[in-house]
Amino acid sequence: MILRNKRFSIISLLLFLLCSCILSICVGAIEIPLKNLVKILGNQLFNLQADSYPKQQEAVLLAIRAPRVLLGALIGATLSMAGCAVQGMFRNPLAEPGLIGVSSGASLFAVTFIVLGNTVFHTVTLVFGYYALSIAAFTGAFLTTWLLYRFAVTRGRVDISSLLLMGIAINALAIALTGLLTYVATDEQLRNITFWSLGSLGGANWKTLTVMLPFALACMIGLLPMGKALNAIALGEAQAEHLGINIKRVNKYIVVFAALGVGASVAMAGVIGFLALLVPHLLRISVSADHKFLLPASGLFGAGLLVLADLIARTVAIPAELPIGILTAFMGVPMFIMIILRSRKERSFL
Repeated sequence: MILRNKRFSIISLLLFLLCSCILSICVGAIEIPLKNLVKILGNQLFNLQADSYPKQQEAVLLAIRAPRVLLGALIGATLSMAGCAVQGMFRNPLAEPGLIGVSSGASLFAVTFIVLGNTVFHTVTLVFGYYALSIAAFTGAFLTTWLLYRFAVTRGRVDISSLLLMGIAINALAIALTGLLTYVATDEQLRNITFWSLGSLGGANWKTLTVMLPFALACMIGLLPMGKALNAIALGEAQAEHLGINIKRVNKYIVVFAALGVGASVAMAGVIGFLALLVPHLLRISVSADHKFLLPASGLFGAGLLVLADLIARTVAIPAELPIGILTAFMGVPMFIMIILRSRKERSFL
């Protein structure tokens, strides 16, 4: 019965992602009817030479909506899977990349590269080109995750107080250094820094999608096989080692792949908070805590949820556009409070 529920959940999440993408493509300042969407895609993919449709709709679909929806799905899946893996590694549902400072570390390195890239990091830009910003954000995410692991894990056990306090310290330091960089930034750089701090998919195009794709695929493909190991770690690191799990190797892989995904996501869309907290926890309490299910399910649910959040962000106040990080915060903060209250209730019961 449980296995059947997991399969049903995966199919339902696939349908949810598909419907979210279609809805996000069709709805906006310029409406694209579903029949015209089918005609445009048929013409582009199979050269069917369908009946006439407004060329403006085709231009909007191909140049704006399609890359934006695909980028949102990639980032949503990447952040949610990274959040699921990090929660499993620390064995705590509060270990979300945004709350513990991983996103802030990635954003700080990205902002540093934006402000100082033409001077201090000129050589890096020449070597890596368009990938340089993603690599800078990945470096920030990796260093932050490594520091958190070093400070929060003692003798194989996670000190939650140290984890959260370290996350608060990293977030505060990132805000302070970002403020300093803002002070010396130019007007154009200030607009970019504002983008990183609030999060948006407004800069999506086919070039940003092709840059994000290898990082996202590496993160998701790297994390998917970790389900069995994370299930063993959930029993305790001593029990996991008795089951033949190499804890240090698993943690190292999770740190690298999660940092890769979070860093690339921050580089392409800025800081999108609480998504990585919300998605895995909802699936954990509603379907199963099995990480072999949670990792792929988090990817599907996170992708669909971010696409829907982006749809709301760009349509709720047309012609203006809300930062997507504001919407994810509105969704995530109640869940964060619920997790804390639930933990307090469980401790009082024990």
